[in-house]
Amino acid sequence: MGFDSIPEDTGPWLIVSAVFLLILVPCLSVPISKAIYHRIRIDPTQNLLRVGRQQLALTDVDPASVLHEIQQQPMSHAQRYAASLANVDAPAPGLRAADRGAPRLVGGGWGVPMGMDSVEIRTRQGERLSIATHSRMAFLTALANATTSGTHENR
Repeated sequence: MGFDSIPEDTGPWLIVSAVFLLILVPCLSVPISKAIYHRIRIDPTQNLLRVGRQQLALTDVDPASVLHEIQQQPMSHAQRYAASLANVDAPAPGLRAADRGAPRLVGGGWGVPMGMDSVEIRTRQGERLSIATHSRMAFLTALANATTSGTHENR
């Protein structure tokens, strides 16, 4: 039907397509953001923890903080949503993690996507870091193996 009316109704079809894209783009922004800013990799060849656009040396991660996070009780869904809403590190006055005394969000995003779990670890220098993850225990187990025994796993 659209192809039959193209020569006469090109304008309305372009408007409908533009409106569709205006609705589609915001719906796709969160999954794309998660893929860019919250992808976690533990690189065995370079001894690096890569989170989104940032990387940390595994030797800088404090193994005691990783083991402490493993021992914590898992959060309920409601607690996870509340924690993700409060975990913001946006580049605006009053919303930076450093201004609020909160851990720095690693990866390059401005906040933890709603409903994602976050893990707080420390560096050996004492800096608190927050890392958003889909699977808390899988990430913590791989990170504990990488920081304590020297073996590395990809997540």
